Amino acid sequence: MSLATPERHELLALARASIDSALADGHAADQPAPFVAAIVSPGLAVPRSSFVTLRRGEELRGCCGTLDAPRPLAEDVWRNAWAAAFSDYRFPPLTAAEWPRVSLHLSLLTPPERLNVTTEAQLLAVLRPSVDGLILESETRRATFLPAVWDQLPDPAQFVRQLKLKAGWSAEYWSDRMRVSRYTTESFDEASIEI
Repeated sequence: MSLATPERHELLALARASIDSALADGHAADQPAPFVAAIVSPGLAVPRSSFVTLRRGEELRGCCGTLDAPRPLAEDVWRNAWAAAFSDYRFPPLTAAEWPRVSLHLSLLTPPERLNVTTEAQLLAVLRPSVDGLILESETRRATFLPAVWDQLPDPAQFVRQLKLKAGWSAEYWSDRMRVSRYTTESFDEASIEI
């Protein structure tokens, strides 16, 4: 399910065009450019979830994505690029002045695999550091960490505890209703392939 290099180029260009058009004319996330619908690469027309991460140097500048593959990958990347730039609640909207110093990173998700675990100890025993993205769901809350987060949190127990804090639970929280899923990603950025 890995994309060919030309498809990766196309997705990166699409993400950049989404932000460019918004900065130029206020193009809304729910109005993809007409050329998004004209994408012909078969791998980009398949429904697939993505995350778009923006970085300014080594610093995070925005990250938004989907977990449920609601639309074709090309459209998902278009919308998530816009969201990462303009609606990540942790950051002010991206400005035209800072945009030239921002790099794009794309993560394309495999479908989540439900894990049959009932305790945190069981989860820690099956979690694959540096490989798994993780989704925790309980009650009305859901949170995820992409596999790239292992770079900052290499210890599995810390990885899980920080994800629980991200969801708004305590670090010790666990429920018998906790739903746990994992996924992997195909990740690339502008520096990792020749543009």
